[in-house]
Amino acid sequence: MRWKTTRFDLDLSSPLVMGIVNITPDSFSDGGHHQHLNAALQHAERLLKDGADILDVGGESTRPGAEPLSLAQELARVLPFVQEAVRWQVPISVDTYKPEVMQAVLDMGVDIINDVWALRQPGAEQVIAGHGVCGVCLMHMQGDPKTMQTKLMSGDVLLEVGAFLRERSQALLDLGVDSQRLLLDPGIGFGKSIEQNFQLLARQAELLRLGFPLLAGWSRKSSLGQVLAIDGNVPEPQQRQVASVAAAVLAVDRGASVVRVHDVKETVEALKVWRAMSAQLRPI
Repeated sequence: MRWKTTRFDLDLSSPLVMGIVNITPDSFSDGGHHQHLNAALQHAERLLKDGADILDVGGESTRPGAEPLSLAQELARVLPFVQEAVRWQVPISVDTYKPEVMQAVLDMGVDIINDVWALRQPGAEQVIAGHGVCGVCLMHMQGDPKTMQTKLMSGDVLLEVGAFLRERSQALLDLGVDSQRLLLDPGIGFGKSIEQNFQLLARQAELLRLGFPLLAGWSRKSSLGQVLAIDGNVPEPQQRQVASVAAAVLAVDRGASVVRVHDVKETVEALKVWRAMSAQLRPI
């Protein structure tokens, strides 16, 4: 499969690593570390040197309990970074749900829109359909970031997530969006219990039946922290690196085409081992 984006036709025959650039003071893992432009650009350059295939920049935190950010604040955080990063000739993704932000960054040449709301905000579908060439990632989320962990999903998580992603992708196809522009994300941690998150990982390959490539975003998530806890002591997000890399490799082994990660270097190295093993599984 291939992922068509604004400037790049990305080959998904081998998994790609999407490096996270949070220009926020309150992200759950690295909030405040890269909120200033120079720090964010330096971090992005480091991620590319470490082997990132795509950069995903976000100006608004979507951690559990996060308060919504105003349009003006998000634009002020994101646009200066995008203005510089699009010159680097690497795929740039913007993590946003606001159609006004989508339009602004696409006008600047951004390649991908990564939306935790799966384009459910009024006007978002029209921005993507009207652009005609950008890539888009549609994610499943139960509720909204402020309340999503207070009322978790019920029932068969695979069936519900699959039905949601099928409906959202079909909505775009009905607007004439090329299917090769779409990537789907089951939304690890977004309104799901620890058990449901690991059910999504164990049965992830079932989502491939929808006919679209998948993105997996396990990096430093709280479910990993709970698995690592000793005597009730949950490690901080920055201490979940090994678990995050393990989850990324497991996701790739179950069919994910893109993994969204904080720890790019470590993930890239782990995937080299996975590729070496996979090469031996091909028929002679």
